[in-house]
Amino acid sequence: MKLTFREGQEADLPAVVALLADDVLGRAREDASLPLDPAYLSAFREMQAQGGNRLILAEAEEDGSRRIVGCLQFVVLPGISLKGTRRAQVEGVRVAGDQRGSGLGRRLLGQAIDLARAEGCGLLQLTADASRADTHRFYDSLGFTASHLGFKLKLD
Repeated sequence: MKLTFREGQEADLPAVVALLADDVLGRAREDASLPLDPAYLSAFREMQAQGGNRLILAEAEEDGSRRIVGCLQFVVLPGISLKGTRRAQVEGVRVAGDQRGSGLGRRLLGQAIDLARAEGCGLLQLTADASRADTHRFYDSLGFTASHLGFKLKLD
């Protein structure tokens, strides 16, 4: 299997949303039915207009066919703290179910780390749901540290 990394396009959204929905937590919060909810396209267009906010895809090629097998959102955040350190924020990391444990996630996060360095970021940060113990071990193995406690407030 040949693997390439590229920036996502509008046409990729159905495959990306299907990836996001293909997991225990994602099933409850995503809707991969077609046609896609217009909110996904609106969010993607807003990301594109913002700049410094990219959808990164892992695409596998096998037997002449291609499919998206991983994704993440990569955002550059300028900041005042830490002496003006630029940060990279990673969100929505997902690997296709049949590819989990294959090393794909490690390569995908490696791409994010390389992008962060290329963007002049001094820090790459992400969050993981508190219930995902396997995910926490994975991030630990990549050198991430659970140095902060995250809080979220749902604004419905």
